[in-house]
Amino acid sequence: MAPLVWAFMMTSLATSTIVTLSSHHWLLAWLGLELNTLSMLPIIMKPSHPRATEAATKYFLIQAAAAALIMFSSILNAWQTGQWTITNMLPIPTMIMTLPFSMKLGIAPMHFWYPEVLQGSTMKTALIISTWQKIAPLSLLYLTMMNNPPQMILLTGFCATVIAGVAGLNVTQTRKIMAFSSIGHMGWLIMSIPLNLSLTTLALILYTITTTAMFLTLSSINASTLKDLSQTNLHAPAFMTLMMLTLMSLGGLPPLTGFMIKLLILKALTSAKLALLALFTALSSLPSLFFYLRMNYITSLTSPPKTITSKLKWRFKPNFKAIITPLIMLSIILLPLTPLLQMM
Repeated sequence: MAPLVWAFMMTSLATSTIVTLSSHHWLLAWLGLELNTLSMLPIIMKPSHPRATEAATKYFLIQAAAAALIMFSSILNAWQTGQWTITNMLPIPTMIMTLPFSMKLGIAPMHFWYPEVLQGSTMKTALIISTWQKIAPLSLLYLTMMNNPPQMILLTGFCATVIAGVAGLNVTQTRKIMAFSSIGHMGWLIMSIPLNLSLTTLALILYTITTTAMFLTLSSINASTLKDLSQTNLHAPAFMTLMMLTLMSLGGLPPLTGFMIKLLILKALTSAKLALLALFTALSSLPSLFFYLRMNYITSLTSPPKTITSKLKWRFKPNFKAIITPLIMLSIILLPLTPLLQMM
């Protein structure tokens, strides 16, 4: 893709998200989501590979179905209320609207397209789908939360954490592992929406930092499978250590940044007299922690620290970006700032 075309697509992607964020009318929000989808399709198809074409087709079908459901529920609400305002929603159209938002966010049980699309995309395209593409549907979910049954949102988030942990156990492709990781984190994030929207925003920021650090790390060492991670220790030992800590932060282990999200959300659930749900949600994160630990095990303990003469993948120079280091540090050391960030 030519640089001018790439710049145009990225500008269109950013503009469509901003249009959705700034809209108060359902037609304008729907238009922003459609422009967002149309801007993302050429980026997914850029490698000109059959897997990329398949991923773009699946992405288009899911986004088109979600957009149709959004239009249906907004028309139903306008028919009953006479208004197209996003914040003026009736309960039944709002409940219908939750379904397309779950499809766009890739939340279980509407998650089946998400790992396949990420697997057919490049690592940086998968990063955009996992971070930037979450902003627009989450903003609309924020605005409709006042008329949405909190029980349904909490149940959806809990199902996402359970399914993501169990489904990611036998996966060996790093992009699919990150897809199930994203589904699990979205489950935690969705559960915080009925409790505290400021906490949800903080969780989204921390999720974006840790996920971006991990995707850029995997992209820099060309690790598309777990087998590729076994060579990291041979060409970048310090980098391997930071990657291990980033994985543990994604898993939510203390004293790393990822633990802050789970700590605050569990505290909010307990304060809302949902201690049983908090207990089962904490237990549901253990399978996710298992496949993070498996990635760490393969990275650090399955390759001897020696140099051999044969031409292997690790002998090529890795493509480290300067932005990776501050992102990794932020994904590791922000836990002491928990009281300050919670008050913001």
